[in-house]
Parts: sequence; structure tokens; C-alpha cells
Amino acid sequence: MTRPETSTSPPPQYAERSYRSPAALVGGALLILLGLWLGADAVLRGTAHTKLTALFALLLEVPLVAAFSLRPLVRANEDRLVVRNPFRTITLPWAAVEELRATFSAEVFAGGGTKYQLWAIPVSLRQRKKVARQAARGPRADRPRFGLNADAGPVPRAMADQTLAELREIKERAAHRETAQGEPRVRWSYEILAPSLVGAVGLAVMLAL
Repeated sequence: MTRPETSTSPPPQYAERSYRSPAALVGGALLILLGLWLGADAVLRGTAHTKLTALFALLLEVPLVAAFSLRPLVRANEDRLVVRNPFRTITLPWAAVEELRATFSAEVFAGGGTKYQLWAIPVSLRQRKKVARQAARGPRADRPRFGLNADAGPVPRAMADQTLAELREIKERAAHRETAQGEPRVRWSYEILAPSLVGAVGLAVMLAL
């Protein structure tokens, strides 16, 4: 008599989630387009001094605007949390994440109490107050009610608080995984820092002439 084979199914795979600020993306893109338009006009019509000044100004402005608007991103999968801030990218295995908190800004705490801000998840106090007022008013009177708890829906939350709650859920679910172990890694964004430094130095020299 042969023993039936038991198949071990792989652990469930969770889709990667990305979080960004739509308002920052739109605002950053508009600022970059405006800067390029003004800079191109100065380069085409200005004197030699004006052209160099405009080029160095663009070299300073475009990377900085992109760093604070287009670059911030928070990416979470079953193994790690990746935080892309204006000048650094922090990779945090879930086992290294101690706490996720949103007070006046969204923050993640790693081993030893090290704190990193989550630039891609802005905290809006105005939105929190609006949600609190909606919760205080209770369910809408025109909503149909069936049963004792029919009108007891999910507790409303501000966008940042909802996002942090999702990240905490992923952490609790994935922190025990073998592939979620390790130490935090930090990489500086030299592709932003280098051109910005060159632009700042060049612009200072041109303005001094």
C-alpha cells in the first residue's frame, strides 16, 4: 500500500504596493516644465552670460524639484519596505521595521530607534479634521438601514493613516519570513546631488561676475 503524496504548497505571494503623492507629481511636473520653458527662452535669446546663468540655474532647479516631487516613493512587498526620499533610498527588511507612525509626518522606525521620514506619504491635518467631523456626524440619514448594525460601516480614516495601517498589516504578515530578515541599507542619491552641486557652484560663480 502506497502512502499518498502530500504536496506542500508555496506560501502565498502578495502583490507589491507603491505609494506616491499625486499632488506632488503634478506640481513637480508643472514646475519643471515652467523652468525648462523659461530656461530655453533665456538660452535662445540671451547673451553668453545669460545663457550660462540659465544653464546652471536649470542644472540646480530641475534635479531639486524632481527630488522633492517626482522622486519620493514608498514601495512595499512581502520581504521589504523601500523608502525613496529626495536624497536617499532606504531599504528596510520587514524584520528591521519596529514601528510605522503618522503624526505631523509619516515616519518609519528601524533598529536602534533610527527614524526615516516617508516623503511619499504626506500627512494632511486638514484632511484628518474633515474625516473626524464626518465620523462625529455619524452615518447619513438617507442611507437604508437593515438590521441592528446595518449602518455601522468602516471607520473613516485620512489617507496617510489608511496607508500606514496597510503597511502595518503587511509588516505583521511578513516580518517572520526568512527572506524578510536583514539590516537596513541606505544609498545616497548621487544622481540628484551631483548635478545640483554643479549647478549651485556654477550659478554662484555666474552671479558673482
